[in-house]
Amino acid sequence: MNNKSILLASAMVAVLAAAAQPALAADAAKEKCYGIAKAGANDCAANGHSCAGQAGASMDPKEWKYVAKGTCTEMKGMLKAM
Repeated sequence: MNNKSILLASAMVAVLAAAAQPALAADAAKEKCYGIAKAGANDCAANGHSCAGQAGASMDPKEWKYVAKGTCTEMKGMLKAM
């Protein structure tokens, strides 16, 4: 690998790292809210399935969605799985 390739690769890594920062900050403003997901509209794994969109029933207390921090209980959800 020559110097030009190394510089290009380093620049690409820096750009990708900078692009990921806002996503991490956005996650800090959210929380998992259990028991509010509609069937097929959960945000990730629970109840023996692999990931998002696989909830079999609406309002399952083991399924969750990300919501704005502080809004889960207002939506009649729970902050921990039942």
